[in-house]
Amino acid sequence: MNDASMILDLDAIRHLTGLETMQAIVDGSLPPAPIATTMNFWMVSVGDGEAVFEGAPGPAFRNPTGAIHGGWYGAIMDSVLGVAVHTKMGAGQAYTTLEYKVNITRAIPVGMQVRAIGTTSHVGRSTAVAEAKLIGVEDGRLYATASTTCMVFAPNP
Repeated sequence: MNDASMILDLDAIRHLTGLETMQAIVDGSLPPAPIATTMNFWMVSVGDGEAVFEGAPGPAFRNPTGAIHGGWYGAIMDSVLGVAVHTKMGAGQAYTTLEYKVNITRAIPVGMQVRAIGTTSHVGRSTAVAEAKLIGVEDGRLYATASTTCMVFAPNP
């Protein structure tokens, strides 16, 4: 696959709801977001106001002390939070992250698979709020929590 085929055609999905778009990514009908491929995480499932990602940070994501960089936690958490919000968008409707916060509770070992679970708690006309947890797939331990507030845009005419 070349770089051009990895980019989502926004005109082709304009008629889909957010949930339909995310379901198409999960089932492979649409390509994943390039950041997911770059950061080694992937969407496992989506539902109405819910998203689940899994990933495993490799050695390339270590900081100078050898620990997984906080940016990797931020990338997977911002993504799962945003997709949870995205599943609540109507056709042509959009959102953007206004702010997000990540609380890292313990270090993820290099190569360990984790699961990020995001859920919306509020989706209104102009804002949306979601929360997420990052759990070890094998050990079930909590590695991080996160929250976001997003700005919601009305559909274009």
